[in-house]
Amino acid sequence: MAVNVWNKGRAEVEQAIQSGSVTRVSASRDLAEEMLVQARGALASAEASVDISVESAFNLLYDAGRLAMSAVLVNQGLKTRGEGSHATVIDLVIAQTEPPKQEAFRAMKWMRLLRNDTQYPNPERPRAARDDYDDAHQHVPEIIIRAEQLIKVMPPF
Repeated sequence: MAVNVWNKGRAEVEQAIQSGSVTRVSASRDLAEEMLVQARGALASAEASVDISVESAFNLLYDAGRLAMSAVLVNQGLKTRGEGSHATVIDLVIAQTEPPKQEAFRAMKWMRLLRNDTQYPNPERPRAARDDYDDAHQHVPEIIIRAEQLIKVMPPF
């Protein structure tokens, strides 16, 4: 009987486990699907609130994308930990899905940085504006769809 193994990005995941930035947990398709429901809810909330507070709406978009990408890892039985855990989620999902280049997943890198500057304002750094929201909104629905597809085919790590 053949064992179903996802080899793409395996070295990166193993390194993250070794360094302690990722731990193994029980792989859970049910929890991954719940996280995707939350991601879709955050997306809908962002769309409903953008005219009230673009900064809050941008943060909700980011959360939607992060939840969807985290669902991929939870489905595999992986959980990020500690400082930099959001970046680790993004990096590991990208490592396990490229090539081909995943533009929507890669957009989460700039969104994470801008979300930090928006959530923790610094007068020397810009916060999310409507153009940023519009750019992010082009990617987040695709991130959710792609995550839904991945949890159907990616086995536990």
